[in-house]
Amino acid sequence: MASQYEQIEGFLLSRGLDESGSHSYLTYTLVTDNGPVKLISTPQKSVFFLIAEQQQSASKRLNQARIAHECKALDLNTFEQTSVCGFYFDKVMLANRARQCLHEAGIETYEDDIRLSDRFLMERFVYGSARVTVSHAGSHHPRYPSYHIHKIAPCQYMPSFNLISLDIECSEHGELYSVGVSSSSLKKVLMIGPEHPISSNADTDIQPDWLQWVADETELLREFALLIQDIDPDIIIGWNVINFDFKVLYEAAERLRVPLYLGREGEKMSWRPRRHEPASGFVTIAGRMVIDGIDALKTATYHFDSFSLEFVAQSLLGKGKDSDDVDNRLAAIKHDFQHNKLKLAKYNLVDCELVWDIFEKTNILSFLVLRSQLTGLELDRQGGSVAAFINVYLPKLHRAGYISPNRPLDGGLASPGGYVMSSKPGLYEHVLVLDFKSLYPSIIRTFKIDPLGLHEGLKTPTDSIPGFKGAVFHRKKHFLPDIITTLWSQRDEAKRQNDAARSQAIKILMNSFYGVLGSGGCPFYDTRLASSITMRGHEIMQTTAKWIEAQGFDVIYGDTDSTFVWLKGEHTSEDAKNIGVMLQQHINQKWQTELSEKYGLTSALEIEFETYFRHFLMPTIRGHDTGSKKRYAGLKLSDNHTEEMVFKGLEAVRSDWTQLAQEFQRTLYQMVFKGEDVTDYITDVVNGTRQGRFDEKLVYKKRLRRPLESYEKNVPPHVRAARLADEINAAQAKPLRYQRRGAIAYIITTAGPQPIEYVTHSPDYDHYIDKQLKPVADAILPFIDLSFDSLSNRQATLF
Repeated sequence: MASQYEQIEGFLLSRGLDESGSHSYLTYTLVTDNGPVKLISTPQKSVFFLIAEQQQSASKRLNQARIAHECKALDLNTFEQTSVCGFYFDKVMLANRARQCLHEAGIETYEDDIRLSDRFLMERFVYGSARVTVSHAGSHHPRYPSYHIHKIAPCQYMPSFNLISLDIECSEHGELYSVGVSSSSLKKVLMIGPEHPISSNADTDIQPDWLQWVADETELLREFALLIQDIDPDIIIGWNVINFDFKVLYEAAERLRVPLYLGREGEKMSWRPRRHEPASGFVTIAGRMVIDGIDALKTATYHFDSFSLEFVAQSLLGKGKDSDDVDNRLAAIKHDFQHNKLKLAKYNLVDCELVWDIFEKTNILSFLVLRSQLTGLELDRQGGSVAAFINVYLPKLHRAGYISPNRPLDGGLASPGGYVMSSKPGLYEHVLVLDFKSLYPSIIRTFKIDPLGLHEGLKTPTDSIPGFKGAVFHRKKHFLPDIITTLWSQRDEAKRQNDAARSQAIKILMNSFYGVLGSGGCPFYDTRLASSITMRGHEIMQTTAKWIEAQGFDVIYGDTDSTFVWLKGEHTSEDAKNIGVMLQQHINQKWQTELSEKYGLTSALEIEFETYFRHFLMPTIRGHDTGSKKRYAGLKLSDNHTEEMVFKGLEAVRSDWTQLAQEFQRTLYQMVFKGEDVTDYITDVVNGTRQGRFDEKLVYKKRLRRPLESYEKNVPPHVRAARLADEINAAQAKPLRYQRRGAIAYIITTAGPQPIEYVTHSPDYDHYIDKQLKPVADAILPFIDLSFDSLSNRQATLF
């Protein structure tokens, strides 16, 4: 007789909870080689923990509140060695009521905020991919069969998703015009309006089968739902797609009373606002996942001056929106909807395609998949460092006989930050940079820093490893050092295979562990943990500097994990690099010996010779004689003898400085580094600025971090420019562009700051010379015995 069970492998795409009956059932969408399937768990009980001595009083309180529950004695303890018991509930909503009831009675509960769907997976060490033993659940859905879960275990499975990119066009009031979707094999625009035939000589590359004409918003929504069911995507991507596109679609559906049945089994889409940010929220489409491009790139630590689609697309792809006037695109969209729907359709599709191309270019989806496989986080989860740590750490802790502590009610105490040495300002030749490879994770590995290890170490301090602020760590009872070691080896393997997505996912995860342990939002927070990492880092950096200086070199700066070494004297580039390799080997060997002899530990610390600067500037703090921090510039020489200008924290790489200042700094510093005379160049730039030759380079760009009305006492120039712009917009019956947030481009004129779209006065050239050129020049000219003031005054006397 054939077995009723079968085994399938796949990737866990989405999670759900069914409490329509008397019990809680978990549902998961598993993406497999044969398409998506729905997994249904056996009845699952919600659980949280209490101190065992409070079991009777807690049960009495819950019975009085008529909250059904079970309680069991457990072989688990708190870190303080107090026995605990478990309280179990048939439904999540009962557990939530019970938690509230007990808190009102002053009874503390533990691990009461872990989602049931997360606990089910983490306690089985299932992260991202799963091998599931199943039986058919009787579903007859042709493309989404249902299975009962009998066993679930981790596996290595790389999914292939059915993916589409979505973009909508609408008025400023949310009136829908069109909906576009695209993928590698599909282009479709649903457009409101009478059919507009495309002639063979039409000035458009829209194909007739890309367009579907609909009568009104109601038909548009209905046809969109049918389109999603027909395409059946696993993942829908877009740009601000949750807080704009799906929010507008949801509000239109509510306004028109048209249910959007977008779920895999015909469920309605839902959108709900965040508790403290009603303008942003969460979208739920059963069996599918929505991933916003902005959130995804931020999660992968991408940084841009602006996260507008136009800016990111230009930065990554070298192309942008299909519009002649991106800044006034709403007016163009409204005009095209009335007069040129084919152009609007093309614009709609290009936005979809740009998002698709950004995802392809960055390989961001692979990054999110790998992060999920490492941590159990869902693909659309932004941030989530604490949740990732809990997912990985908590199951191991339970098996060691402990439960998690609770988050500190007061948010915790601040721990010391990373080491930053006071720099020695100057203009140098032959500077090396040596970096500790993943310093904080290597400290965790080496010194066995771990929540469990801390409490076990405090019980038996005689043979433990000393930390800081009274911390001691057990030499053998710990988990985090081993977790880091495993991740470290996986990252090394990813590097060998040139798997950038996996390497980046592991790097972010490893580096997040320090921040988690120092965060009051983490239940494992303890200032002794974070301080034992950062203060050990201080010690390592200071000791490393002493060892380097004992070799006859000067350490001119140190920052978190980087040490800047001035070699002094004359050196060839080959000599300098050989010294870098020598110092690398020397320091690593010193740490091996030091830690072995002092603590009986094997060092995981690894310093690397990273960069050779042939010329290097460490400026002073503006207006002072002391050295700056996190600001420097250098002429870097690579292994293939090519030169590269590097700026850190200076005007050339800061988006809030003008193009004039940035170009001036790059050229001036390069000339100084190469020993060229800069007097004529400075005179020419100052002269050209006054003559208006560089007017197009005088634009400031700055983000509005808050609504305009919230600026009351101190009103900075960019806010004044934004207010002026919207006053004029209002007077001309145009949409207000800057009321909530966004970015403003403006010029300082003789009448003050003015937005670039409404400049009525000439630029204030004295402002740009004093506030843009002079600070740049003053950072480097004193080191070559020149003065910007004397040079600019010299220029002034020529006229």
